[in-house]
Amino acid sequence: MTGTLLPLVFEAPRRGKPPQHWFDLDKEARAEAIAKLGLPRFRADQINRHVFDRLEDDAAGFTDLPAGLREELGEQLFPRLLEQVTQRHTDDGGTVKTLWKLHDGSLLESVLMRYPNRTTLCISSQAGCGMACPFCATGQGGLKRNLSQAEITAQVLAADQQIASGVVPGATGRLNNIVFMGMGEPMANYKAVMGSIRTFVEPGPAGFGMSARNITVSTVGLVPQIAKLTEEGLPLTLAVSLHAPDDELRDEIVPINNRWKVDEVVDAAWEYARRTKRRVSIEYAMMRDINDQVERAELLARVLKRRGDWGWVHVNLIPLNPTPGSKWTASRKADERAFIETLERRGVPVTLRDTRGQEIDGACGQLAASVSQEA
Repeated sequence: MTGTLLPLVFEAPRRGKPPQHWFDLDKEARAEAIAKLGLPRFRADQINRHVFDRLEDDAAGFTDLPAGLREELGEQLFPRLLEQVTQRHTDDGGTVKTLWKLHDGSLLESVLMRYPNRTTLCISSQAGCGMACPFCATGQGGLKRNLSQAEITAQVLAADQQIASGVVPGATGRLNNIVFMGMGEPMANYKAVMGSIRTFVEPGPAGFGMSARNITVSTVGLVPQIAKLTEEGLPLTLAVSLHAPDDELRDEIVPINNRWKVDEVVDAAWEYARRTKRRVSIEYAMMRDINDQVERAELLARVLKRRGDWGWVHVNLIPLNPTPGSKWTASRKADERAFIETLERRGVPVTLRDTRGQEIDGACGQLAASVSQEA
């Protein structure tokens, strides 16, 4: 393949700073913020219970707080972060994609998906993305800015509120799983992503009390950040968007490969699995006549096998959800089957991801792009 590589953007452009929110603060910082408002520190626990137990984020409704302080509390620590632009449903209501507008007009997407025994939220970590993968709608739109810790966390609160209000038929309780596979490269916004994850796993009443094992962080291969994640001591699931087993092709379709090559990325992923005892997911978007040949399946098996026992890795094949007007499209079913059979013959654990949401601009960035074009 030949083509002109788009520039990679690792630093988000400077834009208006998001307003500070309760979700930007850890447990101790919340108590300090409350003290600055002239309230006793124990009030922070009361507020936490409103937010994390009752899923309330409007300070006007915190009726166990002094009435005169609720307005100031709302202005200082509970500004409105997400404004719903549009919402689309498919799969008999089991998949709900929401487009949100932020304080500065930036757009982000989140997708809530109900399965028979769980409810999963796919969330965004950036408005746009700077990784410039040519088959991805978000990557082609470029990076607008990093999301704040609170803007990431607010997507989870909104999803739990949607479940509670019956937006997703059949979904009950709270979210079971969170996947950082929406807009943006999570590892390029590492501090905010990890801050939000700590809120997700913090036991109640100071957090959502989720299991770290039910949170997946994806990356296209920022090797230093994978190493940093390895040191965090959290049993998160790491998903590496590899998409090609050879440097020649991956340089073209995943431009970050020009900085960190396939072997470096896979080595970092293997070390993560070795240290955390958590199986790594290798994400592989199947693109017709680009990366779906049997010989590439053979090469992928060899690349993974060099790192040791198969227990460390699982390959997740993804039928490409094509962007309208793009030359990048999904593989033929026969080529998918041949690719899977090749990996299985080599003993590589592999599954084909269930695709959802094609009729609602389901691929990452498509809904934001279509709404921007309409505007």
